[in-house]
Formats: sequence, structure tokens, C-alpha cells
Amino acid sequence: MRLGVLFSGGKDSVYACWRAQEKDTVACLITLLSQNPDSYMFHTPNIRFASSQAEAMNIPQLCWPTRGIEEEELKDLKAALAEAKDRYGIEGIVSGAIESVYQAARVQRICQALDLWSFNPLWQTDQIDYLLTLLRDGFRVIISGVYAYPFDASWLGEELTEEMVMRLARMQERYQINPSGEGGEIETFVLDGPLFRERIEVLRASRVYAHYRGQYIIEAVRLVER
Repeated sequence: MRLGVLFSGGKDSVYACWRAQEKDTVACLITLLSQNPDSYMFHTPNIRFASSQAEAMNIPQLCWPTRGIEEEELKDLKAALAEAKDRYGIEGIVSGAIESVYQAARVQRICQALDLWSFNPLWQTDQIDYLLTLLRDGFRVIISGVYAYPFDASWLGEELTEEMVMRLARMQERYQINPSGEGGEIETFVLDGPLFRERIEVLRASRVYAHYRGQYIIEAVRLVER
């Protein structure tokens, strides 16, 4: 089956893409470029560098603009999926949703309207087990944004490790956060993984942080031989 992957460059969409490639053909990556940094549907931190990841993975990418207005952005998503179906002949859509019914239900509804299969390989997985598996499978992931208490500025730009996963597990018990960031607590960016032909090196970046909200803003990258 030929699949399109809803692709943000964060860990969940990258890992879902890898899982999809195990049995099917990933014909394209579909990236929604939202003008709204607080989009309900779409990941926004460092989204412009998703094109570097697509290049490193050697998979065609379809970029589609959206103003990011709640619910209206679904029309843009539908238009992007329809274009991907026409251009790349995809038969299904892959997303990295884990627990977000808001996102999963809307993607599924659009897929049904376009006669596309909807596949969520991470759905309802245990989040701590998933993060550990992600690392053990060779993915390199950095924290690109934090948006909730008790995350402080020290998380920004840090590479995910097993020790950090254990910290997240303790924070889940104490503060009821989603350790994988499914509730919007954290965002991530993938530098390398088993489906990358080249790894991504961050050349320049800056940090902004205030009141338990912050971003690691990537300003320049290069692709490096693995």
C-alpha cells in the first residue's frame, strides 16, 4: 500500500513513518505549515526544518500552508491530503497520534471523506515504553519546546536519554503530565534515526523561555554523512 505520512519532524511522526515503512511504501511526507504557533492540530516548532529531515530520509515532501484557525485548518488538511492522493497515488494516511482523540478523530473523518485508509501505529501505546523503545531503536531526539509546569529552560535543546525518560516518568506520577508530550507539554525534533540516510547537525540555535513556556529555535542546520 502507498502511504502518506503526516509529518512534523517531531519524534512521533518520524517514528510512525518508520513503522509504516516496515510493511508498506511511504510515497510522501505531508507537512502543514501553520501560521498559528498555537495551532490545535499541527506541530509548529522548527517546522521549516522538516524539509531537511525529508531530504535526509530521501522521501518526497508535500508542504501545505494553513493559517491555523481552529477547525478551519481542517479544510487545509483535507486539501493537502487530496493533493497528495492525486500527486503521489497514496491509498492511506499515517499519523503519530498516541492519545489525542481530538486530532485522531478529525484525521480519520477527513480520510473517510477522501476514501483513504487511516493508520495510527502508536495509538494507545504506553508512553514510557514507547520513549525507551524510540531510543533503543537508534533515534536521536532533542526537546524543541516546553509548554507546561514544571518544565524549565534546562530542557530546551537537550537530547532525549533514558535518564530523561525516567525523569519524565516521575513527573508523570507527580504532576500527571503526558511524558511523550501528547498533551502539548513538550515538542521534539529528530536529528537521526534508522530511516535517515544522513544525520542532521544543528549549526546555530537560540532559546526563549518565560513562565514555563519556551522554545529551542533552530536557525541553521546541515546534513552530515552517518
